[in-house]
Amino acid sequence: MSDRQHFEAGGADYAQFRPTYPPELVAWLASVAPSTDRALDVGCGTGQLATLLVEHFTAVVATDVSGDQIANAAAHPRVTYRVEPAEEPDEPDNSYGLVAAGQAAHWFDLPVFFQAAQRVAVGGGVVALVTYGVVEVPGAPGALIGGFYWDVLRGMWPPERAHVETGYRDIEFPFDQIEMPEMWIERSWTAQEFLGYVSTWSGVKQLRRAGREAELDQFAAALQADAGDALLDVRFPVLGRVGRVGGA
Repeated sequence: MSDRQHFEAGGADYAQFRPTYPPELVAWLASVAPSTDRALDVGCGTGQLATLLVEHFTAVVATDVSGDQIANAAAHPRVTYRVEPAEEPDEPDNSYGLVAAGQAAHWFDLPVFFQAAQRVAVGGGVVALVTYGVVEVPGAPGALIGGFYWDVLRGMWPPERAHVETGYRDIEFPFDQIEMPEMWIERSWTAQEFLGYVSTWSGVKQLRRAGREAELDQFAAALQADAGDALLDVRFPVLGRVGRVGGA
């Protein structure tokens, strides 16, 4: 797995500020899975995907390499959380109808993970790497956000972020492709809520480590001044790679 400094801490902020997925995503994943008895959510963070999967799967095991993320995960009686690398699931062979990763696969050692997913999935099981793409906000606030994302944070993003920007289309995916329907995450956020989300970005964490906190403060002040008390119309495209393993 990639450098853990990007996500090892900050579980409380992830739980508070990261967006959740649309219900139609997990309904669709359940519809293409050969079994809804068990789902495995790897790189689960604080449980944004796991707590939705359990609405369609009898039991969910959710793992993350970060103990801080797991400590802040949303509890559910049918979700079992565990600190564990995505590449090393401590699970029996042929045991999951769905192996999913939400906004996490770009951090994995993908060839190793794909072998592990193939092992634990049932024949014909589904492997889903889901991400939400670059945030979209209309109008002047969107222009400020775009300038901060693409210009101020240039060189601050880890190289793995490029996979998110392509919707994982640049990943060599070894399973039989299932095309995802078009979906969006849509939210109405205050400027302060949006800045809370921005605080979880790996690029922002690197900006702070580089001693450039003042540039973050300037962006925050400009966004708050522009947005005022109005809500921002925020949306993210839901993208990814979904496929079926052999042996059905």
